[in-house]
Amino acid sequence: MDTWLCVCVLLGLELSCCFGYEGSGFYTDDEDSYARRYAGTPWCAPVKVKHGQVSCQTPRGERLKNVLNTRCKIRCNRGYEMHGHHEILCHANKQWSGSYACREVQCMKLSAPPNGGYKCTDGSYFNSRCQFFCSPGYTLRGDKSASCLANHNWSGGQTLCVDDEAPVIKCPSVKDRTAEPGKVTVRVTWDRPEGKDTADGILTDVTLKGKPPGSYFAEGNHKLSYTVSDRAGNKGSCRFNIRVRVKRCTPLSPPDNGWMRCDAAGDNYGASCEFRCLGGYELQGSAARVCQSTHDWSGQETACAPMKINVVVRSAAALLDQFYEKRRLLIISAPTAANHYYRFQMTNLQHAQCGLDLRHVTVVELVGIWPAQVGRIRHRLIPPPLALQLRLLMQLSNNSFNMVLLDKQGTDRQRYTFPVTAAEIFTTIDTFPTRTEETQLQKEAGHSC
Repeated sequence: MDTWLCVCVLLGLELSCCFGYEGSGFYTDDEDSYARRYAGTPWCAPVKVKHGQVSCQTPRGERLKNVLNTRCKIRCNRGYEMHGHHEILCHANKQWSGSYACREVQCMKLSAPPNGGYKCTDGSYFNSRCQFFCSPGYTLRGDKSASCLANHNWSGGQTLCVDDEAPVIKCPSVKDRTAEPGKVTVRVTWDRPEGKDTADGILTDVTLKGKPPGSYFAEGNHKLSYTVSDRAGNKGSCRFNIRVRVKRCTPLSPPDNGWMRCDAAGDNYGASCEFRCLGGYELQGSAARVCQSTHDWSGQETACAPMKINVVVRSAAALLDQFYEKRRLLIISAPTAANHYYRFQMTNLQHAQCGLDLRHVTVVELVGIWPAQVGRIRHRLIPPPLALQLRLLMQLSNNSFNMVLLDKQGTDRQRYTFPVTAAEIFTTIDTFPTRTEETQLQKEAGHSC
C-alpha cells in the first residue's frame, strides 16, 4: 500500500517541505533526499581517473555512479596506459572490484652511442624527444633524434659517432742553411713533431718521408713530409722544405799546357785549386787559389808559359837552382861529339821526347875537353867556364862517356857509364815518390804520349 509522507520543518522563519512517494522513482535535486531515498544502500568511493575517462552504468539508472552493482569502464588518454583493471564493479562492501590508474607510457632507456650521448625533454616518457650528440672529434651518423611512442618504442636511435676527422700534425720550421767553408753539404737537425687527434687522442706512429733529422743535405731544395694516423685510419700530413745554399765562385779552368786539381766541389766557398804545368812550361801566377766568401778567388790568375833558362849565371849551382822542384835533369858528358856511346844515347832520346816531357826531364849535354868543351840545354849554349863548373860539381869525367840523373830536388838518383834506353830511364823515374802523384794528375787531365 502506498503511503504519503510529508515532512515540514520550521527553521526560524523558513518553512521547508518536501513531498515524495516511496517507490515512485521520483527524486528532487536535493542529494540528502536522494541519500534518504536509498538509505542503507552500499556506496563506493567516486571513481576519479587522472589522465583518463570513466564510463559507468548503474543497475536502475541511478544518477550517481557509485551505488551498489555500478559497473565502470576506464580508458586512459593517449600516452597513458592502464595499470590495474579496465572494468570495475561496486561491491556490497563498498569497495570497487579492482584497482586502476592511468600511468604515462614509458619507453626503454635509450642506449648512448659510443663516444657520444643524448639529451631528452622528458626522460624516457611518452612524447619525450631526445637529441643525440657526439664527443669532440666525432661526427654523428644516422638518426639525429628519437621520440618515445605510445607503443613503448622509440621513433629512432640507429645512431653512430664516427671518427672521420683527420688528426693534425705541424711540421717543423727549418730555416735555409749555408754550407761551411770547404763543404757542400749541411747537417740539419730538427725536433720530431707530435700529432694531435681531436677524437680519442690515440695515434699510431708518426712516419717521415725523406731523410731523418741529423742527416747531411746537399745543395738545393729538399721536400719532406710527416704523416700520422689515428685508430680509425684517418691520416693527417704536413710538408716542409730544407734549402741548402753553397757559396760559389766562378769556376776555374786549367791553364793551357797545364792542369788543375781542386778539392770539394771545385768552386765552393773554401775550395782550393792547385795548378801544375807540363814539362817544359813554367807556372806563372798563383800555384794555388782559394774560393772566398766574397765569391772571388784568392791570388792571381794562373798560366803555364814556356820555361826560360838563364845560362848567363855566375855558377853551376845557380844554373841548377833554376830547375829546383820544377824539372828533373839528365846530364850527359862525352869527350867528343863523335863518341859512339854519346851518339847512340842521343839518338835513342830523340825518339822519346814525349816521355821525357811527361816526366819533366831536361837533358843537359856536356861535350868536349877544356877549353874546347861545349855545353847545351836544348838549343841554348852553356858558356865553357860554366860547363866546366857543372862537370866538376857533378864529378863527371872529361875522358869517357857518363851520365847522371837528378830528381827535382837536385839529388843524384842514378849514374850510368854506358848508354841506356829511354825505357830504362823512365822505369827509374817512375819509382820516384813524386812521380806517382804526377801520373795520377796526368791521367785525370788526359795527358799521354
